[in-house]
Amino acid sequence: MTDASSPTEPFYGFDICRTPLMTDLYELNMYEAYLEAGMTAVASFEFFVRTLPPCRNFLLAAGLEQVVRYLETARFDARELAWLRESGRFPESTVERLAAWRFTGDVDAVPEGTVVFANEPILRVTAPLPVAQFLETRIINLLHFQTLIASKAVRMVLAAAGRTLVDFGLRRAHGAEAGLLAARAAYIAGFAGTATVPAEPVFGIPVFGTMAHSFVQAHEREEDAFLDFARARPQAVVFLIDTYDTEAAARKVVALAPRLAAEGIRIHGVRLDSGDLAEHARRVRRILDEGGLGEVRILASGGIDEHLIARHVAEGVPIDGYGIGTSLTTSNDWASLDCAYKLVEYDGRPRFKRSEGKATLPGRKQVYRRLEEGRMVEDVIALDGETMAGEPLLRPVMRGGRRVAVLPSLEEVRAHAARELARLPDFLRRPEPARDAYPVRLSPGLAALVAELEEEHAAAGRGARR
Repeated sequence: MTDASSPTEPFYGFDICRTPLMTDLYELNMYEAYLEAGMTAVASFEFFVRTLPPCRNFLLAAGLEQVVRYLETARFDARELAWLRESGRFPESTVERLAAWRFTGDVDAVPEGTVVFANEPILRVTAPLPVAQFLETRIINLLHFQTLIASKAVRMVLAAAGRTLVDFGLRRAHGAEAGLLAARAAYIAGFAGTATVPAEPVFGIPVFGTMAHSFVQAHEREEDAFLDFARARPQAVVFLIDTYDTEAAARKVVALAPRLAAEGIRIHGVRLDSGDLAEHARRVRRILDEGGLGEVRILASGGIDEHLIARHVAEGVPIDGYGIGTSLTTSNDWASLDCAYKLVEYDGRPRFKRSEGKATLPGRKQVYRRLEEGRMVEDVIALDGETMAGEPLLRPVMRGGRRVAVLPSLEEVRAHAARELARLPDFLRRPEPARDAYPVRLSPGLAALVAELEEEHAAAGRGARR
């Protein structure tokens, strides 16, 4: 067995969330090629989403804190440099350059929790070309996932109309990091907390937990399972009541309540996890109320999404909160965003891409948002430095590789997201696709630049054909 401390051990022992090697090989290839070609002038890259999914009326930006922390701490350590040497892919001169690699550039971004739309820059990196290019993969990886999940979670928050939502998705998440960051993204969007334990020590997110069917099955009698659980975990007791007969279990809860109350234990809630949740909830609510347990809350889990929540709310189903797993953590109705991190300026000149279906807007940009009576009415994508009416969304985050201000706390990010939701026009708040898209237009300066570069390209093409 290889010693875990050995720098020659292939990949084992690397911190996969921190290592700069968590990237695509072509980033390293281009890093070396840019340096060999002497292409080290300042470049700007912007992260944006090309098109909104048809089932999303807007997106909620998330993941900036993880990007900033990565940029501050990313280094190639001895183990990683040794692997690069042993791989035989790069000359020693490139490995030595990577040994000194640090991010010393600038970052501008919209604050986490901000509502954004297609083609609007969410983050911009300005740094020497080899460095700015090298960051592409990990920046997309961090911003894409949390923006995807926050944008799914916020639909559930809007549908729930104040009902409690808790993330139950770790077991179905695509890996441990995904599960933890999904809990963070959902909390930003307005979830009350998560079942993912590390989210509390790492992010300060409240964690919640009830019990599994197996706990009930392991007991000979259902009521014994309830008693053992309540006595072991007397704070915020929630019983899972659908292992056998849901309504019969609700009656057992009513019968046990005085006995537990005599022991100083209050039943906080019951959870439903299967069947016709709406009908079970109605029957259970009636049983609890008739038994004097009107304060006991009904929680539901199992196959929950924003459409089911919206239907329950519209029908007045007496469910007080939901635990949501797979549909949240995998964003199962739309599992990815058409996002990109693209070069928009190099060596002082705007750059753009004309690829079919993947064209980009040139130049460093700013987004201005105009409000009327406290509600969003229009966004304008403008050139950086071009002044337009409205609130500029991108703000300075890092200069010279250092933060320009303290990152907001997660509670502050969450509060910002809540303010953003309050500013949404009503037609964007519903789960179904909006009939009309939110207006996003190009500024006169940006439109003129696009036309100018298109003409330059056309003229170059005409000259090449002569």
